[in-house]
Amino acid sequence: MPKGFDDYSEPEDWLSFDELERVIAVFGKLGVKRVRLTGGEPLVRKDLPLLAKRLSQLPGIEDLSLSTNAVRLKKQAQGLADAGIARINVSLDSLNPELFKTITSGKLSKVIDGLMAAKEAGLNPVKINMVIMKGINDHEVEDMVEFCLEHGFTLRFIETMPLGDTGRNATDHYMPLSVIRERLEKRYNLVQGVMPGGGPAKYMRVVDTDLRIGFITPMSQHFCETCNRVRLSAEGTLYLCLGQEDKLELRPLLRNGVSDDDLEKAIVDAILRKPEKHEFKDNPSQLVRIMSMTGG
Repeated sequence: MPKGFDDYSEPEDWLSFDELERVIAVFGKLGVKRVRLTGGEPLVRKDLPLLAKRLSQLPGIEDLSLSTNAVRLKKQAQGLADAGIARINVSLDSLNPELFKTITSGKLSKVIDGLMAAKEAGLNPVKINMVIMKGINDHEVEDMVEFCLEHGFTLRFIETMPLGDTGRNATDHYMPLSVIRERLEKRYNLVQGVMPGGGPAKYMRVVDTDLRIGFITPMSQHFCETCNRVRLSAEGTLYLCLGQEDKLELRPLLRNGVSDDDLEKAIVDAILRKPEKHEFKDNPSQLVRIMSMTGG
């Protein structure tokens, strides 16, 4: 988050669990099988396991997952697993407590405790997401591989994206993941790997282990033509692309008595407006977005 950020949405602006369930039920009817609870940080939402349980029981929803910073995960991991969360993604950009605090203002030990609780609760796979920042954390790549090997986690490297003013200021730290892959190939025997799911990562596997390493390359090799994702904010905004401003406001429709048929039509019409590609490189100044508000 930008330093000093305090533009948090208020609970009265959020969709209720009933409204969220209704929207996801329409997506399930339309053929969506995978739903991810993300944020900001989803574990700050009161009674999140209750929402997870309700969504996991909807017709058509076969895979319910969670993205988290894991700071609150230690106490909630088992409840989330019991509610129907099958797998999680955890943001972890450094294993050095001081560097972690510099990047996130958080406490690394809380994240590690959350990860161990997730493993104990049987959440699988646990995927570690590491955003590579040249000159900041790129020296920790091999350490993160060894950490994931030790604990049976999946590892995904992500290229930093110019999202909002904070992201654009960070472009000096951009590093194409091809550089990271070449480094790893010198130390590990990597072969093509696969992981279930509909995400954008391209996976390699470390030979003689179960470790999958994913590479997510929104900048150097964008995956727009296969993008199958939209994001629904807590306030009911349906974002069609992280790199474009087009969106659909669902809250006014829901609170003005829209029928299920008309809600379905509005969602389909919005999906058909998904853009051909993002414009992070071609027009980086067009978008001012704070990812803690949009969700990852």
